[in-house]
Amino acid sequence: MAEAKTGESFIQHEFDEAIVVQRAIVEAERILADAHPLPAAQQAIGKLMKTDEKSLQQLTQLGERFGATGKAEEVAGALQELSNTVNETAEEAPSEAYEAHAVLLNMVRKQQDSAGAMIKIAQEMGDREVKDAATEMQKASKAGAEELSTLLAQLAVQIATGKEPAGASR
Repeated sequence: MAEAKTGESFIQHEFDEAIVVQRAIVEAERILADAHPLPAAQQAIGKLMKTDEKSLQQLTQLGERFGATGKAEEVAGALQELSNTVNETAEEAPSEAYEAHAVLLNMVRKQQDSAGAMIKIAQEMGDREVKDAATEMQKASKAGAEELSTLLAQLAVQIATGKEPAGASR
C-alpha cells in the first residue's frame, strides 16, 4: 500500500509527477513533430514543444525547492511507459500516429489539471512564483490541448475516409 503523502511530501510528489509527465510530453512531441502524417500537426506540435520544453525547465527548477527530481511514481510512470510504447510505432502507420497523438493529448490534459491544483496550493501557501508558473502552465496546456484535439479529429477523418478533411492545411 502506498504511503500517504501530506504537506511538503505531497507537494514534492506533485512536482515529481509533473516533471515526469512533462518529460514524456516533450519526448512524444519530439517524435510526433517528425512522424505525424498531418503536416499541420507536425508544425503545431513543433511549436508546442518549444513551450513545453520551457515548462519542463521551469518545473524542474521550482520542484528542486521541494526536493522533486522527477521521480516516476504510479500515475506518471504509467503515462510515461504508455507514451514510450505508442511512440515506438508512431511512424509505421497513420493509425499508430493517431494512438501516439491521443496519448499526448491525455498527458497534456493531465498537466492542465495538475496545474490547477498547484495554483490553489501555491495560493494557499502564498507562493507567488509557483502560482504564476502554474497559471502559465495551465493556460499553455489548455491551448495546447484544444489544438491537439482539433488535429486529432482531423487525423481521424483522414484515417476513416482516406482523404484530407476540409479545412486541414498542408
